[in-house]
Amino acid sequence: MHEFLIPDMTCGHCVSKVRTSLKRFDPACDVQVDLSQHKVSVRSEEDRAALVEALNEAGYPPA
Repeated sequence: MHEFLIPDMTCGHCVSKVRTSLKRFDPACDVQVDLSQHKVSVRSEEDRAALVEALNEAGYPPA
């Protein structure tokens, strides 16, 4: 399980974009979001660095 703090994620649209970006990168991943904490948990077989890159490309870099 990978956990990310994403300060720029502030609304439902942001959550949708983060989920879509991660699912596009790894369709098998499981994404859980806590918007109030700006936290994303991802269960994925992919490397953490690759997930960070997917988030960066979506415009939501982890802190």
